Amino acid sequence: MTEALLSTQALVKRFGGLLATDNVSIEVRPGEIHALIGPNGAGKTTLVGQLTGNLAPDSGTIRFAGRDVTRLPTHARVRLGLARSFQITSVLREFTALDNVALAVQAHRGHSFRFLADARADTGLREAARDGLAAVGLGARADTLASALSHGEQRQLEIAMALAGDPRMLLLDEPMAGMGADESQRMVELLRGLKGRRAMLLIEHDMDAVFALADRITVLVYGRATASGTPAEIRAHAEVRQAYLGEEAP
Repeated sequence: MTEALLSTQALVKRFGGLLATDNVSIEVRPGEIHALIGPNGAGKTTLVGQLTGNLAPDSGTIRFAGRDVTRLPTHARVRLGLARSFQITSVLREFTALDNVALAVQAHRGHSFRFLADARADTGLREAARDGLAAVGLGARADTLASALSHGEQRQLEIAMALAGDPRMLLLDEPMAGMGADESQRMVELLRGLKGRRAMLLIEHDMDAVFALADRITVLVYGRATASGTPAEIRAHAEVRQAYLGEEAP
């Protein structure tokens, strides 16, 4: 079996009396899409916060790319190849799509953030940014202000920015949130096109998207991983069907 690219072992995070992650152990293998599902308040975003280094676990370990990263800061994890997109769109709305990606490329290459003009004047940054936009289907929207992009296009732009550092793994926090059916389908096709080239941990409430994309699924309820397996195994899990998928067990 392929060694996990990302793994957690007995991860615990408490906020006062609330046990937000309760001994969570998961694995994400190279190139796979691993979906994390569960009701609101299940602890999914708290778990991702620990994976990225924004939150420190109270106990347990996190390993990424063969290293124990439990206490590493966020920027060190990014350098190892871990990238995140957020639940709320985080693009720079007053800049063009091309400017947004050029700035992301600039940051990952360790260049100065002194002036936006640096990113606009550097031909190498611009070419890399155009390639990034083309990869997510926004090549024709390069000179459009981010504020003028549709919600779905802004989510595509955010993924282009996350890809700017050529990460080994993407943490995607509800990439389909707020999208209509057509936009959701475009996002599914985008993520399907990345499948196999980068590992992804996908947090998503759109079950159609989850079952269309995921190689494996983990169900998180009240901070605890209650089930994990292939989409077929999760569909057949009686408790998951009743409690989360809204289906009756046979």
